[in-house]
Amino acid sequence: MKKILFFVLLMVFTLSSTMVFAGKWVAKPADPAKSENKLSEAEVTGMKNRVEEISNLDKSNMTVAEKRELRKESKEIKESVKKDGGYIYIGGSTILLIVILIIIL
Repeated sequence: MKKILFFVLLMVFTLSSTMVFAGKWVAKPADPAKSENKLSEAEVTGMKNRVEEISNLDKSNMTVAEKRELRKESKEIKESVKKDGGYIYIGGSTILLIVILIIIL
């Protein structure tokens, strides 16, 4: 009984402390114009097609600078599509706590 009470109190304090720390940080977008605009499906497919074109190019005759430009362009396209996608990030400790709660309950 003491072990269960200890783990319950530990989880309560752990979960409440993450909420306190999470409330202090405020995300500031790097470029407000880019973060407010959502990409349409046509733009996303166009960007994906451009990335495929870049990957299928014959890069043996290109200079180092041209290759670097293509690499930067493909990275920028991938990041813009990824930002627009709305991914959810869940940390490992959060998943562990959720699993423990499910097992206990």
